Amino acid sequence: MEPNQVVVGEYDNEIDAEIAKGHLEASGIEASIIKDDGGGMFPSLQNVDGVQLLVAEAEGEEARKILQA
Repeated sequence: MEPNQVVVGEYDNEIDAEIAKGHLEASGIEASIIKDDGGGMFPSLQNVDGVQLLVAEAEGEEARKILQA
């Protein structure tokens, strides 16, 4: 995780996280995804740790509002 980033969403899989990331980026908010799935070899690991969606701390509140809408 880069400094000054906050988690604005946690998802069960990468597909749902990518959809949410797309909504944020369409609104002008840069987002990134963190997941641990063994380099793509074990996607089932996403079910254990989840997939996190991060944005810059300054955009966290706005990002949460967009994701709730």
